[in-house]
Amino acid sequence: MKYSPLAVKEAVRVLAAGGVIAHPTESVWGLACDPHNLQAVEKLLRLKNRPLEKGLILVSGDEADFGELLQNLSGSQLQQMHSTWPGPVTWLVPHFERVPPWISGAHHSVALRCTDHPFTAALTRAFGGAIVSTSANPAGCQPARQKYQVLRYFGDELDFVGGGATGGRSAPSEIRDLISGRILRPGG
Repeated sequence: MKYSPLAVKEAVRVLAAGGVIAHPTESVWGLACDPHNLQAVEKLLRLKNRPLEKGLILVSGDEADFGELLQNLSGSQLQQMHSTWPGPVTWLVPHFERVPPWISGAHHSVALRCTDHPFTAALTRAFGGAIVSTSANPAGCQPARQKYQVLRYFGDELDFVGGGATGGRSAPSEIRDLISGRILRPGG
């Protein structure tokens, strides 16, 4: 799957400036921002009409970006994660107060995904760390699978829209709880 290095560069510039972008993921389009920028997170939540309490997913193309969030996990827990990463599985892991409340919401866990989508992985590497990434749709609407749907939902309210096509998977990423083993959202 091809992507433009210029698109990666522009998306990184926008993220670093506190913007919200739309980008392709393994299955649907996502909205992304810098997880350390509260104003950017608030803008993203406002666009989605999503309450802060629900929490957000952190995505990276490099598992090392989740370093301190993984340091208290057992070898078997890490092995479980490694069996699905990189790929379309999001894991809920205890955060031990290592992420800001605007990322974890009302939860004692944080959602992490090591992506295998070429654009999104390149984006996080160029950005220098994990980004917030949540489906590109207002609450209650179907996630956008095509760029035109993103534009229909958000128009010119986004600071960048691009990165090529999605990975073509049929459903948003699967969400699994690492501690309980429960699948909270089946994948495609």
